[in-house]
Amino acid sequence: MKILIIDDDEQMRILLRQVMEWSGYEVVEAADGREGMLKQRKECADLVITDLIMPEQEGLETITGLKKEYPKLRIIAISGGGRIGPDAYLPAAQELGADRVFSKPFDVRELANTVKELLANG
Repeated sequence: MKILIIDDDEQMRILLRQVMEWSGYEVVEAADGREGMLKQRKECADLVITDLIMPEQEGLETITGLKKEYPKLRIIAISGGGRIGPDAYLPAAQELGADRVFSKPFDVRELANTVKELLANG
């Protein structure tokens, strides 16, 4: 199973990569939504973990684009919320098609379990 991680924060990508690889998944990374869309077209991940606040193409637009091209793709949205806080963005992410949402900081074990659960029910 392959996971695509889209986040402009390199430290967050490293953390997520380590957790997902430790959980036994192959990992592909992208620094923003535009790059994430290109990587998904090439790599075809089974699940995407995307940040919501990013330069170039932010997460809500990315989720919309991914769901349009890959309706069955499982998506987890994460957000620290920027200036307004995660509560403003996470419900919108769910409305646009994210299967689950997490606000930063989150419990990595809980995230890993959610990934496993979503892929098992995929």
